[in-house]
Amino acid sequence: MPTTLFDKVWDSHVVRRISSGPDVLFIDRHFIHEVTSPVAFLGLENRKLQVMYPGKTFATADHNTPTINQHLPVKDPLSANQLKALEMNSKKYGISHWGLGHARNGIVHVIGPENGITQPGMTIVCGDSHTSTHGAFGAIAFGIGTSEVEMVLSSQCIMQPKPKKMRITVNGKLGKGVTPKDVILYIISKLTAAGATGYFVEYAGEVFENMSMEGRMTVCNMSIEMGARGGIIAPDETTFTYLKGRELAPKGEAWDKALAYWKTLKTDDGATFDVEHNFKASDIEPMITYGTNPGMGLGISQHIPTAEQGSGKATYEKSLDYMGFHQEDEMLGKKVDYVFIGSCTNGRIEDFRAFASIVKGRKKADNVTVWMVPGSHIVEQQIKDEGILDILQEAGFELRQPGCSACLAMNDDKVPAGKYAVSTSNRNFEGRQGPGARTMLASPLVAAAAAVTGVVTDPRELIKD
Repeated sequence: MPTTLFDKVWDSHVVRRISSGPDVLFIDRHFIHEVTSPVAFLGLENRKLQVMYPGKTFATADHNTPTINQHLPVKDPLSANQLKALEMNSKKYGISHWGLGHARNGIVHVIGPENGITQPGMTIVCGDSHTSTHGAFGAIAFGIGTSEVEMVLSSQCIMQPKPKKMRITVNGKLGKGVTPKDVILYIISKLTAAGATGYFVEYAGEVFENMSMEGRMTVCNMSIEMGARGGIIAPDETTFTYLKGRELAPKGEAWDKALAYWKTLKTDDGATFDVEHNFKASDIEPMITYGTNPGMGLGISQHIPTAEQGSGKATYEKSLDYMGFHQEDEMLGKKVDYVFIGSCTNGRIEDFRAFASIVKGRKKADNVTVWMVPGSHIVEQQIKDEGILDILQEAGFELRQPGCSACLAMNDDKVPAGKYAVSTSNRNFEGRQGPGARTMLASPLVAAAAAVTGVVTDPRELIKD
């Protein structure tokens, strides 16, 4: 019987199937960070339990980390305590820990792939909602709660109801200035922020087949922004080339064996999904959000739509009021105070290459504060080695140190109340980047265009042919 990629991976990890209940899944990789792990470790201690497979668990500091002066003690007591707890618990239970100052430290969903920890056919969890990022490799990856973190630490298994299956296909060729971030923002704008609730999404079609691994990670990262449990893309030669030679990827005979298995991980012809959606690449232009959820997005040349009559009208108007926008406003020319390039969505080397392609030969707008935060120390070094840092500095930009930074208001990088930020992160909720901050989600190209002009600008006008 024809089978989907999702079913192949999920079913191969079921340890126990409970009639009319959740499945018990074996977990191949468990990532932890300083925010959701302390309570889980306390639970282990109280129950006198051990970590079952320390070698399958990887710890990194990212959410509470400062992005300047990382060699100095962390000033905020809560952040400092959480970082210290992660270090101590990792040492106590024999878990690999990449804390501040470690050469491989970075955002959890950046360091997994770049070090070869993330591999096709795996099940991967983390106490972080954007664990869906790892689905770009043909893995089943999803975020879990604190009590579930404890469950996986102690048993290497988790109880989960099997989601329904959705396939989203995008065929055709993307236009000038259209990036993977625009593709996923476009999809979410069409399906809404709740349009994939209860589903695991497989992305298929020419657009995803032609994407780099960085682009696929961006797409899968934002799957949960339309309510999905996760996203997945079938592994192919692009995947295998990306993984080969990475530090923790298989080597020698183990590589050959793994590769043979990975090549079986694709949806069979004739396999069925609960829901299918099809889109055309030619309909997508550079995107930007105008409201307070990722589904409130539009093409950058378009005007903010009017609210439809019904129960959602008041919420829609409240969102625009928070943003200080109005129905039928044009997005082009909107004021910008801050620009953020980084996060587990767009903090990889490809994103900084794209940003630099716009700013090269130009200067940063005087009215804009720009936070450029690589997703890891490896990315930071790539930026330097490729000469990107020179381009940025000549244009008046400064590079910060790795961390989650202004993706969320959990560290020093907060956008002030009432200020507008063009952000390459994944959420534009009220207060997400700081109390009262107003966030417009966009691609690195749109962010770069705003950074050099001081207003929302169509990057296609600045791209040199």
